[in-house]
Amino acid sequence: MTTVVIGAGIIGTAIAHDLQRRGRQVVLLDRDRPGMGASFGNLASIAVTEFMPASRASVWRQIPGWMLDPESPVRVRPSYMPRLAPWFLRFIAASRPAKLRELEAQGAALCARALDDTLELLRDTGLDDQISDEGCLSLYADEAEFAADRDHIALLERFGFAHEVIGRQAIKALEPELSDKIGLAVRFPQNRSMKDPYRLVLGLADRFTALGGRIERGEVTGFTRSDTIREVVLKDSRRIAADEVVIAAGAHSATLAKALGEPVPLETERGYHTQIMAPGITMKHSIIWPARAFMVTPTAGGIRVGGTVEMAGLAAPPDYRRAKITVKRAREALPNLQCEAFTEWMGHRPALPYTVPILSASAKTRGLFYATGHGHLGLTYAATTARLMGDLITGARPPVDLHPYRINRF
Repeated sequence: MTTVVIGAGIIGTAIAHDLQRRGRQVVLLDRDRPGMGASFGNLASIAVTEFMPASRASVWRQIPGWMLDPESPVRVRPSYMPRLAPWFLRFIAASRPAKLRELEAQGAALCARALDDTLELLRDTGLDDQISDEGCLSLYADEAEFAADRDHIALLERFGFAHEVIGRQAIKALEPELSDKIGLAVRFPQNRSMKDPYRLVLGLADRFTALGGRIERGEVTGFTRSDTIREVVLKDSRRIAADEVVIAAGAHSATLAKALGEPVPLETERGYHTQIMAPGITMKHSIIWPARAFMVTPTAGGIRVGGTVEMAGLAAPPDYRRAKITVKRAREALPNLQCEAFTEWMGHRPALPYTVPILSASAKTRGLFYATGHGHLGLTYAATTARLMGDLITGARPPVDLHPYRINRF
């Protein structure tokens, strides 16, 4: 039984490893080397508390104002607005209270498993030294900022996610470099960080090939199928025979799904980071400042700063002003932060208007499966996705009901 997994980011590589371990003969296929897409530059967090749907009315009502602000946390390039309009209408529809409650429960079901599944995967692959012991701090200048984020905290309380409100003295004891502007914080002990998310993908790919899996490079241009998937067709005219195919190509999955007759409302949420290798400070925890819309994580041998979102499609060139905005804001929290020996990066996160991913068998073609649309929670959901998709593909019963994550829910 040959299974082709298309997409060698953290999601596809984790799925390929899981299936190879279960006895499938797996080909992991990507146009680039493993881990070179969004998995290269994510903010390295197992963000189990971050499942609040983005489609809240409190978010989309700010978008017209954000359009006029070049430093807004979300930027839509005006030239891309006509293309984005159908996606945005679905995004607004997903803000209905009943829909939000559904999406919250679906996100919580995945996030509740995320850390334990990640730790199990790391132990099983000998990569358990790749995760930090520290959690994440969510920062607030004052009670007013904290009150503005109260919906998030209430959501965590409703689903039983661990968190602790701490004051200024406790904050400084945990992270002495934080500014005195920070009046209180919420500590998320389960939101642990990877020491280098790119090297994690490489390590997992090595474990996959050690089990007998095969990695191929090539650009997919089509498929041979009837009622059953048969072949993956590449741009260089190669054909890879397949009994099963898993589409896990991140933001590029939309093109493949459309070619397979199952179009999905998947957009690229372009993310930026600045990797600072000489920051002049040390940190143990990752930090988020919701009111300033940035995150800082100690990872990859330095400190990584990111958090901004841009909607501009797959083809537009990067606008690295977005990365500079988050560094400027990070210095409000970390006044001694130096930006020396740094690089800037942009990558494509696969965003659905309904926040929760697609984890599904095809509704049209036997042997075809989808695992995409993880948004900014790709690393968080990777181990859980691999477990659930492995069960689904091999006929085992997944520990989570996958009906809400089906391909044809749209």
